[in-house]
Amino acid sequence: MAGRNKKEASRLSLGALTAAGMGAVMGLRALFRERVSFAGRTVLLTGSSRGLGLVMARQFLAEGARVILSAREEVELARARDELEGQGGEVLAIACDVSDRVQVEAMVAQVHERFGAVDVLVNNAGGIQVGPLESMTEEDFEEAMNVHFWGPLYTSLAVLPEMKRRGWGRILNISSIGGKVSIPHLVPYSASKFALVGLSDGMRAELAQDGILVTTVCPSLMRTGSPPNAFFKGDHEAEYAWFVLGDSLPGMSMNAERAARKIIEACRRGDAEILVGLPAKLAVLARTLAPGLTATVLAHVNRLMPQDSNTDRYRGRDSETPLTRSWVTRLTRQAAQKNNEDFLH
Repeated sequence: MAGRNKKEASRLSLGALTAAGMGAVMGLRALFRERVSFAGRTVLLTGSSRGLGLVMARQFLAEGARVILSAREEVELARARDELEGQGGEVLAIACDVSDRVQVEAMVAQVHERFGAVDVLVNNAGGIQVGPLESMTEEDFEEAMNVHFWGPLYTSLAVLPEMKRRGWGRILNISSIGGKVSIPHLVPYSASKFALVGLSDGMRAELAQDGILVTTVCPSLMRTGSPPNAFFKGDHEAEYAWFVLGDSLPGMSMNAERAARKIIEACRRGDAEILVGLPAKLAVLARTLAPGLTATVLAHVNRLMPQDSNTDRYRGRDSETPLTRSWVTRLTRQAAQKNNEDFLH
């Protein structure tokens, strides 16, 4: 009996060592994974007529990729296409609502007809609803889920057959720090971004065997110029003020071009996840190490925020005050002009 136990223990030890060795080899392989070039690749970016999507499209195009812009608004989509075509390279712009699966499938079919299969899919389409939970309706949650969860699912399902057939592909899912730590007055947004993180992580696990690497991106605030196009409820002027001020402060927000470079490099390496910006890294660390304390801090933050249950919805551009038009928001206004976010002004 004692001999049998020794043999069993020896077998278990050998198994543990083998597993550890395999884990180390896999870790080294991941560390030294080939950094691919996107030159000549076909890159489809949703939500790319303005903001982060447009910034990333510029960088992919500069590397020699064939770029497909996609967004709902045809006017701003045409402006983005004209800008990129002026840089040279191959650009295709397709109006598409990613929450509509029929439109998504038609878009991917159009891409196949022009460029062939999609090599890189960037799920970037998004929207923001800001305000207290009491001001949000069921429609706000449905809208957020349609764009942030169902949209990425529909686009991914549309491109996966060709990626699997070729045994290669990259998918970037642009979530948010709000998909890791739920921020007060952003509940529909955060809930839908949490859902996207779960979808992205599950896709990563199941698609790696097919040569398709999925990267989950969780950035902090980025100075893309998006606040004028976000939606605000409750005391909409006060809500817009705290949001746009945070978006404008260098310590709280990150330069959009720098953030885009980091995201594209993560895609190049095939990373599983990237947290962009120090605030995102600190928030995730705090939530992991001290979830109770983090929840208490956020509850105190919520008490300092505007409390108004008005369900009327306003764009950021309709919520301006003398403060938000002052020098303190200069960086956000400059980014809006640069990244096609002020096209209705």
